[in-house]
Amino acid sequence: ISSPFFPPDSSWDAAYERELQTFQDIGDTGEIWFGEESMVRIIRWLEKHKVPLDSSVLDIGTGNGVLLVELAKSGYMNLTGIDYSPSAIQLSEKVRDKEGMSNIKLKVEDFLAPSAELSVFDICIDKGTFDAVSLDPSDAAGKRQLYVASLGRVLKPEGFFLITSCNWTKEELLNEFREGFEILEELPTPKFCFGGRIGNSVTALVFQRK
Repeated sequence: ISSPFFPPDSSWDAAYERELQTFQDIGDTGEIWFGEESMVRIIRWLEKHKVPLDSSVLDIGTGNGVLLVELAKSGYMNLTGIDYSPSAIQLSEKVRDKEGMSNIKLKVEDFLAPSAELSVFDICIDKGTFDAVSLDPSDAAGKRQLYVASLGRVLKPEGFFLITSCNWTKEELLNEFREGFEILEELPTPKFCFGGRIGNSVTALVFQRK
């Protein structure tokens, strides 16, 4: 399950309520969006580029919060997760507490209309939230613009934005984030073959805010 910012009548809260109940029953954290390798890819990039462990990191649409737990296990100390869904934040709080990672900050927040309390960050990470915003049947184009504007507000100048997407190609993402961001790197992702053509089912890019 992803963790986008959808209208209250969407099914995301219901999905996270089910995952919350499952976690309470059997301790299963639920779906890891894009799989564990997507988390490893992000952490490897941060380590390769020697991103300081005290850098402020925002997980946009944190879902079950597992990425933040893995970042904390890797030594990162200044971690914040936000999600539109209160049930997702409840779940991520339980996962955080079970793992004993009390330094992870979690809050209900609509990234398309962020509150004044949401500070600015050195790193912003998105695994599937921009995808979900893009699929919203009510004014998806307008919501993508709001997303890019919010990202410009919460990401520090020269800060890094790591995005993982299954809906958008590299070229499309470059176009979406052309205002205020520049591409630094495309991260390797699994390839698939269909009809003799090889392509990527997942795109992972690193942008830097200008």
